[in-house]
Amino acid sequence: MLTEVERGTAIRLSFAEDACGAKRPAHHRNRQIDPWSVLGGAATLVAHGDDEWVAIAVIAGARVRFLSAGRFGAPGDDVARLRRIVAEDVARVRYRDPFDGTDADIEETVTLLGDWRRALDSNRRIVAACGFSWWKRREIARFLWTPQHPMRFFRSEARALSFAARHDGGVAIWPSRVSDSMAASAAEKNVPLVRVEDGFVRSVGLGSNLVPPASVTVDRRGIHYDPTRPSDLEDVIAGGDFSPALLVRAARLRETIVAAGISKYGNGAAHAFPTRQAGRRLVLVPGQVEDDMSVRFGGGGLSSNLDLLRRVRVLESESEIWFRPHPDVDAGHRKGAVPDSDALVHADRIVRGGGMASLLDKVDAVHVLTSLTGFEALLRQRDVTCHGVPFYAGWGLTRDLAKVPDRRGRRLTLDELIAAVLIVYPRYLDPVTELPCTPEVLIRRFGDGAAHNRLGWVTKLRQAQGRLVRRWA
Repeated sequence: MLTEVERGTAIRLSFAEDACGAKRPAHHRNRQIDPWSVLGGAATLVAHGDDEWVAIAVIAGARVRFLSAGRFGAPGDDVARLRRIVAEDVARVRYRDPFDGTDADIEETVTLLGDWRRALDSNRRIVAACGFSWWKRREIARFLWTPQHPMRFFRSEARALSFAARHDGGVAIWPSRVSDSMAASAAEKNVPLVRVEDGFVRSVGLGSNLVPPASVTVDRRGIHYDPTRPSDLEDVIAGGDFSPALLVRAARLRETIVAAGISKYGNGAAHAFPTRQAGRRLVLVPGQVEDDMSVRFGGGGLSSNLDLLRRVRVLESESEIWFRPHPDVDAGHRKGAVPDSDALVHADRIVRGGGMASLLDKVDAVHVLTSLTGFEALLRQRDVTCHGVPFYAGWGLTRDLAKVPDRRGRRLTLDELIAAVLIVYPRYLDPVTELPCTPEVLIRRFGDGAAHNRLGWVTKLRQAQGRLVRRWA
């Protein structure tokens, strides 16, 4: 978006004419206007030849009427000449990667700007947000930013819906922190709800320790962890046309994640895991937060970590089984603790500490309810058995014991699943520049230690609180 000052003039005559000939000011002094929103095939731009809007108009297919000759054309130039002038000008420009300052080619630059454009367009109608904790609002405001209006956060569901209804917009919600009745209230007011959740490569540190997210998902149809209804992720997976270039990118991304030892919460500290028993298949059972929404919606009626362990022991009677308690539960923040003595009735070992990625490197198979660990195991080409219905079940890559919705009939390759889940569906925020970024940039930040927690002092207090809760329990 270009302001008068940024375009180098105090006042410039530039009008867009619609198809009926009515003139609309393309911009005003000290006001930002998105040129792409007013320049289309039916518009005519009236401008001087040095005006950068001319280049956009030519690319967009709009007509141009010149007031004077300049860098981008002159009165009397035909369309073919204007296109050639603009193409040559664009090719002469040097482009720079905003994340590391290195030179970038025009294709990379256009791809990045296209990603930003799609996010902005998607955010335009989101005018309010509700259910977001104070410690993550700064990041959420960046994920949902649009130049048309600032993001308004509300604690009250009723006020958020009323504000959105007055402004003919939608409300972004964090599903676990709003009431079950909010959807019905939104429908009555004809206010769309947009569900926001943590992404699949989230941060260096736990969300329960108040570490803000560096990745989120934004879903207008449902949410990825709820198999009872369609979601944007399901649409991407079931109907996506995965180009060869996207699949190559997905394969490289998988290789990078595996080589760097990245999981949802970064790459973890070095850790000495137990020695596995020789000659036995090693199965990992990751514990979950038992009242987590993915368990409530996708657990198929099973919610107990202990019951999951019992099932796995029946199915894997000859295998060595390791049980890993969920870190949020072990930290004393969430429900789902299993006494070690009870877990060891069915598991051979309880493993704590270290990163999930390095643990998955040691096992042969994983049994999950709905845990993201199953997807991370697929990245490492481990056998995955799903007792519930996580988002990655039902696509031909997992052993599924629960009933999977008929919507998931498509058979995918691993690279197709990765493309949908890690590239197309989520959004990422660079912790260094605080700009929207690609998953490759965020994973590079994790790998080189540049990702940081801006609320480190709050995290320490939260960890101390967890220790007190565990001692009290």
